Amino acid sequence: MSTDQTEDSQRYVARGVAHVTLPKVVEPVHVTFVLAPRFTMLAFTSAIEPLRVANQLTGQILFRWQTFSEDGQPVRCSNGVPVMPDGPLSAAQPQGHVLICGGVQPEITMGAALGDWVRNQWRRGRTVGGLCTGAYALARAGILKGRRFTLHWENLSGFSETFPDLTPARQVFCLDDRIVTCAGGVAAADLMLKLIHDRFGAGLSQEVMNMCLLTQRRDEADEQVTSLAARLGTRNEKLIKAVAFLEARIEEEFDLDACADHLGVSRRQIERLFNRYLGVTPVRYMNDLRLQHGRALLAETDLSVTEVAVACGYASSSHFSKSFRKKYGVSPYRFSHFRA
Repeated sequence: MSTDQTEDSQRYVARGVAHVTLPKVVEPVHVTFVLAPRFTMLAFTSAIEPLRVANQLTGQILFRWQTFSEDGQPVRCSNGVPVMPDGPLSAAQPQGHVLICGGVQPEITMGAALGDWVRNQWRRGRTVGGLCTGAYALARAGILKGRRFTLHWENLSGFSETFPDLTPARQVFCLDDRIVTCAGGVAAADLMLKLIHDRFGAGLSQEVMNMCLLTQRRDEADEQVTSLAARLGTRNEKLIKAVAFLEARIEEEFDLDACADHLGVSRRQIERLFNRYLGVTPVRYMNDLRLQHGRALLAETDLSVTEVAVACGYASSSHFSKSFRKKYGVSPYRFSHFRA
């Protein structure tokens, strides 16, 4: 075995007890991870570890991977831990898959330069993707129009305000030709298990799951978060429909009578359902929902407080500011400037 082959084996194939017999693979899958500042470590490790485990189980280099940052310097991830990449993007010569690892404050950490680089890789025939909020880079690259894609549910509001012509799905991951995206967190493992399954078979995919102590691989179409019934803690059909009606109209004037007409019940019945199952009035529930929406917009867009207030259905910015301070203990203006 040559020196290069020995070094490759030492880097990509760890020793282990469990083993899966697989025919000799001639050409491994190449995966390039681009680490954006404040990327989510959970999504990154959930993506890379299944690849390592697949190599370990088979004793082969099924996957090769490299990590890059824009300038080649260590990248501090969302939990503050610095990660040393293999080099700068200028030195990268990606093959196969190129995955942008996003995290917090994606509207700041993934700018036009990264988008240009991603677009260049796409035009060269690479499969490009995003983990967590990596879809921001793909959007800046201008390659998401008419595509199915996703990102973490917490960032959907900010993304939709920044890119109003793009509609992300709420799925755990999406595959659309040469564009792959996932919602981050352990959804990155679901995405990689799908890649392993499709490339090397169900048997290896299952054994990788066992090694990672994962009991189930979610499918592409699975929702990121629990159903509305599970979130509310009830299966009451009328309440679920009422909440869904109100949540879909977060930017509109609150109209409980319209909700009652839609459900074919009285306004009083809806109020009793909210009080019985949720312990709040419909007005309180809606206000909390609007403030959560406003918090997301303030954290991830450059919208002014007034613009955010309008987007959340408030008649005035003063009312929004007062309610926001009462709920979160800080003014919306100060909160929006914590990002700096």
